[in-house]
Amino acid sequence: MGIATPAFAAPAFPSKRPAPADRRFTSPAVERDLTRVAKQIGDPKLRWMFGNCYPNTLDTTVRMSTIDGKPDAFVITGDIPCLWLRDSSAQLKPYLHLVKTAPELRRLFTGLIARQARCILIDSYANAFMEDPTAKSNLEWSLHDDTVMKPGVAERKWEVDSLCYPMRLAHQYWRATGDKTPFDATWAAAAKRSIATFREQQRMDGHGPYSFRRSAPQPTETLLWGYGNPTRPNGLIHSGFRPSDDSCTYPMLIPSNLFAMTALRELATVAQETGNDGGIVRDATQLALEIESALGRFGTMRLRDGREVWAYEVDGFGNALFMDDANVPSLSGLAYLGCVDPADPLWQRTRDACWSDTNPWFFKGTAGEGIGGPHVGEGQIWPMSLTIRALTSTDDATIRACLKTLRDTDGGTGFIHESFDRNDPAKFTRSWFAWANGLFAELILHLAKTKPAILKETF
Repeated sequence: MGIATPAFAAPAFPSKRPAPADRRFTSPAVERDLTRVAKQIGDPKLRWMFGNCYPNTLDTTVRMSTIDGKPDAFVITGDIPCLWLRDSSAQLKPYLHLVKTAPELRRLFTGLIARQARCILIDSYANAFMEDPTAKSNLEWSLHDDTVMKPGVAERKWEVDSLCYPMRLAHQYWRATGDKTPFDATWAAAAKRSIATFREQQRMDGHGPYSFRRSAPQPTETLLWGYGNPTRPNGLIHSGFRPSDDSCTYPMLIPSNLFAMTALRELATVAQETGNDGGIVRDATQLALEIESALGRFGTMRLRDGREVWAYEVDGFGNALFMDDANVPSLSGLAYLGCVDPADPLWQRTRDACWSDTNPWFFKGTAGEGIGGPHVGEGQIWPMSLTIRALTSTDDATIRACLKTLRDTDGGTGFIHESFDRNDPAKFTRSWFAWANGLFAELILHLAKTKPAILKETF
């Protein structure tokens, strides 16, 4: 049983947080912010869920230490005790607005930026890492993968967004604080390695050094002959896997390329402003321009009704796949990532198609409607898709509907899960998924700032 916080505790909703002595990381700034925002939430259950979810990353996933006298932060995903470059970056996002004046959060952010840089220098093609850089993977499903597994790597699925998220985290931290201390020679070396990896995966001259095969019952766990389906190089970056950790059908994953274009420009800004150029500004800017040009030529498609939309994946031969997956970067999440203007008609058409039967991974049921993906199969809705929809919507009715569904599909746990059955929210996957919890908290914080009247309502 956790310790109740007066701002949101009620007999029917006891806090699900660990006891204070059992919390992995404590931030007075976050505790004050939690109390402040909780008082603005009218719905008792939403208030309870926010109180559980907002500090979840700090309470349960952070392992702080020091390396060479500098902060080191290893941030696990939750029920999988490894660091994903994507998840760990996203898990800290809800605390970004506090980092400027909270020294304990600065230590956490700088520690994660440093840890991610070291991870990228171990293997820029890996998506997940062990805490001990000399350890072999302890993930059962990765033990026999046919790929070059180095010490310190937990899983080696090449995903473009795995390198985008650390670029985004660095830019967010620098923009919020102006602090240059984490951007040292190790960080610069990791930035250069990231750019070089993107270059290799444009595949202008062969497949490049990465290949991956896995014996598994699901075809989404492996790549055809280690490289994926054939492509015609055109300047877009190839990705072996999606942000869901599922393999791409066509290796040119459009949401991830849009994210790469945006993140590379953010990387260039950080390098220039912190005095860590060494060619990073030039190389990142040039690569972003090439991706932007290729996206303009190859990134869109027309649906059967004639609407032009962003494709989900393309192969350069003229083949394109339309679908969307809840994991970000997604087509429906492009505005959240700042890759497109929310008012852009092309993106609005794309988003509307994603939230319709045009998307094979859009599901409706008695518990709600939303986007899922092949990772957990048909009929499973990912709450993350609802959170992103509410974060990118200006329509009050849409936001209310998303909040109500999120509130009613927690399975009585007080947390956000990976997915829930469209007809029975008691059937869910991943009871401890810190990214989803943090994203939900980010939505509540966003609404407290932009639409406080909605938060005062009960649903």
